[in-house]
Amino acid sequence: MDHYGDNVATSPSRVDGAQSIARALRVLRTVARTAQEGAGLLALTRETGMNKPTVHRLLAALAAEGMVEQDPVTRRYFLGPECHVLGHIASQRHGLARLAADTVANLAHTCGDSAFFSIRRHVFAVCVLREDGDYPLKTHALRPGDRHPLGVGAGSLAMLAALPDDEVDACLHANAALIEQRYPNYSPALLRAQVSEARAQGYAANRGLIVPGSWGIGVPVRGADGQVAGALSIAAIESRLDEERQFQLAKLLSKEAKKLESLAESAGVLRKDSAAARAAPDEHRRKSQGRTPGDITMRGENHA
Repeated sequence: MDHYGDNVATSPSRVDGAQSIARALRVLRTVARTAQEGAGLLALTRETGMNKPTVHRLLAALAAEGMVEQDPVTRRYFLGPECHVLGHIASQRHGLARLAADTVANLAHTCGDSAFFSIRRHVFAVCVLREDGDYPLKTHALRPGDRHPLGVGAGSLAMLAALPDDEVDACLHANAALIEQRYPNYSPALLRAQVSEARAQGYAANRGLIVPGSWGIGVPVRGADGQVAGALSIAAIESRLDEERQFQLAKLLSKEAKKLESLAESAGVLRKDSAAARAAPDEHRRKSQGRTPGDITMRGENHA
């Protein structure tokens, strides 16, 4: 009897099929990132790097399965009803984002700026929740569905810094080519320095490296096993995140992260989400010898 691993390299139909699935998922994720405004065919072609006929063919296949739908007036594409069904089913197992909704809303209401919840998926961070506060000037650097290499962005950096050193190395190695290609302000050396800084000060900071003038801070959210499952973060224009306010908001983030961890642990969610987050090929899981943002007392915090 043949084994899949024995034939995958020599079976053109299997390779082509896998490539088609990967391309369809790339299109689907790109549509998801557009949230309420939808995505046009030309934008999807540009964002995915595929040619127009291929994107159109994949969209037609996804639409036939209810995964996307097209607005008859604007001709833009949106996530379809089948995505909602699958998402609802998946939330029963991976429900951390659902539990984090009130936390993110509370953060945005309290600080007045934009608050986020991101989850770890292998060597990437994916934003799943965003809530805007009432301050009129907002940053638009991160939207639900956006996916960045671990370390790129405040919440993403908080997750990377909370990992053991060998996992940090593995993530940076896996993402090195992508970072060089798409993130000109980043480098492995810079990310290592930022990891050290985040561990020392107790929170991660992004000082406008993705979008100039858009700053952010973040802290990790851990599972019951101590593993990283996600991150809470706040983003604002540079003038609203001076050093003193960073410390104050970091304390708020840390407090809300601990509350979310307790809530999720009682619901049995974090055990599942942290396991799913770190499930990736060649990933190391040895215990870190260094400090992490979740372990460090933040400056100015009173433990009397």
